[in-house]
Amino acid sequence: MAKESVKARQKKREKIVLKYKKKRKMLKELKKYDLLQKLPRNASPVRLKNRCSITGRCRGYMRKFGISRIVFRDLVSQGLIPGVKKASW
Repeated sequence: MAKESVKARQKKREKIVLKYKKKRKMLKELKKYDLLQKLPRNASPVRLKNRCSITGRCRGYMRKFGISRIVFRDLVSQGLIPGVKKASW
């Protein structure tokens, strides 16, 4: 489980990226890289990290489901994810 401060920092970055999205696009089209440099660092979408929506874990993230592999395994075992069946042979 990730610390609450890490989760909060990620949410803050997501808001800042959305806020500056149009401005970044416009500056890139105009090739005004000096003005692009003056924007906040967290305005860059590269700084975002995929995190599990339940635990906040960043490693083992499954993009299709938006959760980490550990949480995914638990939810599949309980039958809470439709269309996914636990493999057995």
